[in-house]
Amino acid sequence: MPLLREQLDTPVPVVLAPTGMIPTKAMTPHVPISPAEIADDVSSAVSFGISAVHLHARDDDGVPTWNRDVYADIITRIRERHPELVINVSTSGRHFSELEKRADVLALDGDIKPEVASLTMSSLNFLDGASLNSPETIRALATIMRDRGIVPELEIFDLGMVNFAHVLQREGILIGDFPANIFVGNIAGIQATPAEFGLAIDRLPPRAHWSGAGLGDAQVTATMMAIAAGGGVRVGLEDGIYLDHRRDQLATNSALVERVHRAVDVAGRRVMSPAEYRTVVLGR
Repeated sequence: MPLLREQLDTPVPVVLAPTGMIPTKAMTPHVPISPAEIADDVSSAVSFGISAVHLHARDDDGVPTWNRDVYADIITRIRERHPELVINVSTSGRHFSELEKRADVLALDGDIKPEVASLTMSSLNFLDGASLNSPETIRALATIMRDRGIVPELEIFDLGMVNFAHVLQREGILIGDFPANIFVGNIAGIQATPAEFGLAIDRLPPRAHWSGAGLGDAQVTATMMAIAAGGGVRVGLEDGIYLDHRRDQLATNSALVERVHRAVDVAGRRVMSPAEYRTVVLGR
């Protein structure tokens, strides 16, 4: 059986990224900020069907926070409604570079322990700032995840980040199966073209299960290319607040997930359940 046929026969992992660090209520009233709002948005997305949710926490003023107690509140609310959903938390360096802050959420345990955590594979520039990720910090976060049984979700914005993933595998820090998001559309990274997208996919290390993620105007393109090429999809207001490149309609997380489902149907595929995500993508 041709490889593409095998990929297209695989259900589509769909990961919702509802909040992020950048969108504010001033930018869009639809972005969920409080734990209650995030849990409500996740429930709406679950009604359509998602495999996992990628969480960022905000404090009472809507400012990004690393505090594990806020994450605990969000996760508890989601677990009470959807115990089957895969929970993925952020260790982003976009607002905090200190290891102890970024790793704080990884200390959660019991029913609110995250199964997956993001791991950005290098420092990078956005139009409005930088995300700082030194090799030492990346290795330290990955080691904590490995030792705690939390699967790293690689965040890949350029080909150098793909190379570093191979390094971590050789060093025994990155083990087993893991998800990898290929972000396209950032001015300092991979662009939303078939050639650049395809090269990043081709160079991924063994046991990576990739998804397409488009920033801003590239969100639709990334979704369509990923579904057509046999991959998964990351989608949500974290990555773009508009429905399309014309920017004439603000999106909601539910509308973005619903559109993914329409594209999946057109491709003759189906969305992966959380249980399948654990088995296929996380190797559990």
